[in-house]
Amino acid sequence: MTNGNDKEVSWTDLGKEMWDYLTGQGAAINYTFVDMSVEVPRDTGTDAPRATWKLDGTLRITTEDVEHTGATGS
Repeated sequence: MTNGNDKEVSWTDLGKEMWDYLTGQGAAINYTFVDMSVEVPRDTGTDAPRATWKLDGTLRITTEDVEHTGATGS
């Protein structure tokens, strides 16, 4: 993946840039999962035991910019 200047950008960097942009914009990000399974390894290695997490519904993430809303942090 590259940006407009043909510089390679990682998914992590892209996510951070998107989060920085959306913070303070009153944005909501909605992810909908339909019968999705995620295997989470307990240890490293190909034979590590795994837990299976099942997702079936909506995860909503909202952003807030405390600095510009006048709210105080705790």
